[in-house]
Order: sequence, then structure tokens, then C-alpha cells
Amino acid sequence: MDRIPRLLHQVTFRRFWTAQTISFLGDQVSTVALPLTAVLALDASAAEMGVLGALASLPNLLFALHAGGFVDRYGRLRHMMILSDIGRAAVLLTVPVAYALDALTLAHLWVVAFVTGVLAMLFNVASNSLFAALVDRDDYVNGMSLTRGSFSFSWVAGPGLGGMLVQALSAPVALLADVVSFLGSALLLRSVSLEEPAPEKERSSSHIRDGLRFVSRTPALRAKFVGGGLLNLCYTVYFTLFLLFIARELGLTPGMIGVALGLGAVGALFGSFVTGWVSRRAGIGPTFLIGSVLFPGALALVPFATPDKWVAFGLVVAAEFVSGMGLMLCDIAGSSIQQALTPDRYRSRVQGAYLGLIHGVRTAGALVAGALGTLIGLRPALWLAVIGGVLSCLPLLFAPVARMRTLPEQAE
Repeated sequence: MDRIPRLLHQVTFRRFWTAQTISFLGDQVSTVALPLTAVLALDASAAEMGVLGALASLPNLLFALHAGGFVDRYGRLRHMMILSDIGRAAVLLTVPVAYALDALTLAHLWVVAFVTGVLAMLFNVASNSLFAALVDRDDYVNGMSLTRGSFSFSWVAGPGLGGMLVQALSAPVALLADVVSFLGSALLLRSVSLEEPAPEKERSSSHIRDGLRFVSRTPALRAKFVGGGLLNLCYTVYFTLFLLFIARELGLTPGMIGVALGLGAVGALFGSFVTGWVSRRAGIGPTFLIGSVLFPGALALVPFATPDKWVAFGLVVAAEFVSGMGLMLCDIAGSSIQQALTPDRYRSRVQGAYLGLIHGVRTAGALVAGALGTLIGLRPALWLAVIGGVLSCLPLLFAPVARMRTLPEQAE
């Protein structure tokens, strides 16, 4: 943790990190306020809510790889992030305006969800590359701890803040807070001054193909992508059935479920602050491996639970807290390894490819979850998901990852 204060004393990084934190927080407020606008203002059905949720995440599946190629090709990372913030502010502003004019429709919200999803994806892809331009190689782990910690904080604070704003202002008007947050993020980013890596000028198709070839020919990245894909597939199966299982078979109340999920986010926040300490003692590769096992492995406490409500509640809380901590060990160490291995000219393409892969397997995981839950029941399906999640670490064992004591040299 001794390097984190040094990073925070750097004005450019501090402004970048603050802007990113504000933007993350705005995203999480939107995840509550936008669906509640559909429910409370437009009386949306379950099917219509499903479409709204799908449209918000669909851009990552459809465009993440191409967005990575676009960012690497044209550069101007800070400007892309600023335009993404301003674009989200402008699009979200149309919701309270349309509501005030009694012109708000569900189709309007669907368009807003999709467009803000596209802009959020572009912001995240560009910020990944800008991070490497701002942070020294030796500070990657600590910088990732701060950025991923702020992401975890947004998961803790964002939904609650969104709920309070909806309660106080109404759901459509609460989106004005998002508008302000994105404009604040854009203003902070505008004050960041740094030399960005030069973009590569080549044809778009070869640009994307070369990025994929780089991943496939780099053993540690290849293992990270394969293992991460399997892990996200299994976790999606788990989480799709998790709420149904703990509510129906364990009898947990909505309040208990909310507390358990909140403590899971607190575990992630705690994990983001100890990852640097763990990596300095165990090594960056073993830390990645430990997190890859701990994140899914702790979730075994849930299908292990008995129908005793309070025992079940304790096991769910423990599972969520430890799993959240494991997630940060895995995420921060893995992201730092990816940053260290990837040359500047490939950063956005590699990140875009990873986002596309993750969202693709999540779509498949939701379908697999429905089939398994129907065919073999909820508890056996959860066990399969947990076991599969733990086994997803195997690609890392057969790659150089587990032997990495420090960050690797940049790959050719």
C-alpha cells in the first residue's frame, strides 16, 4: 500500500482516477434509476424490462472488439472519454425532459439504454489505454487497486444512492444526478494533460486481426482469456440461479439478500486494498491464481447451506464477502499482467476483445443456467457452476502465469 499515496499525489493520475470514479458511480445510479423509470413511470412488463436490460449490455457483445480497433487506430483517448461522458449526459437528459413534457415512451428508454451502453463501453476501452500512459509500470498493481477499488465502491454506493434519489425526486428526475456526474467527469478529464501513445494507421480489418493474433500468440494472455471465459461462463450460470435458490429453497427475505449482496461488494472493496500487499509477498502470478480459485471456490458455501434460515444467511454472507475479495485479487492481478504484456499499439484491441468475449459467454451462460436449473434442479446446477469455476484456473497452471513473481516484460 506504500505506493498508493504516491500515485494520489500525482495531479494527472488523481484527476483521471477521480473522473473514472465519478463516471463509474454515474453508471451504477443509472442501473437503478433507468429501470425504475420504466417500472414506475411507464408500468413496464417483465418482458419489456428484459429487453431494457439486454439493450444496456448488448453493445459490449456486438462492438467491443471493433471499438478496441477504433481506439487503437485513431487514438485521442482522453477526448474519446470526454465525448463519451458528454454523450451520456446529453442522452440521459432527454429522459427527464420527455417525462416533463409527458412524451416519455418505453422505446425512448430502450434507445437511451443502448446508446449509453455503447458510450460506456467506449469510455472503458479508452480508459484502459490511458491508464498505461499515466501510470509507471512499477505502479500497475497499485494503480489497478485504486481504479478497481473505485469500481467496487460504485457497486456499493451507486445503487443505494440511486434508490434514495428516486425516492426523493422520482425516477426520471433522479437521472439528472447522472447528467451532473458525467459532466463533472468530463471537466476533470479536460484538465488532465499528458502525452498519449501514437495511434497506429492501418486498415481496420487487419488492425483487429493483428490484435487477436497477438493474444493467441502470447501464452499468458491466451491462458487469461480462456480461463476468464470459462470462469465468467460458470459464474453467470451460478448467479442466474443464485437469487432464485436462496429465496425459494433457503427462504431468505429480500432484506437479507440485500445485506448479503452489499457485504459481497464490501469484500470486493477490501480485496482491492490488500491485493498489492498479497502480490508483493506471494508474487503477481500466484495472486492471480489464488483469486481465480477463491472467487468461485467461496461460492460453494451457498449450495452447501441447509434450510435453517439464519445458518443459510451466514453462509451466503461469508460466501459473498470472500468471493468478492477473491474477485479483486483475480481482477487486479490479471489486469496488471495484461497491461504489462501488451504494447501500447494493441492495448485497446486486447481490452475490446476481452470485453466481447466476457459478454458473449455471459449470454451463453444465462441460457445454460436455464437448461441446467430445469433438468437437474437448482442445487446440483449451482454445484456444477462452482466446480467448473474452480477448474477454470487450469489454463493458468499450464501457462507461465503461476511462475510470475513480478510483472512480466512487454511481449513482442
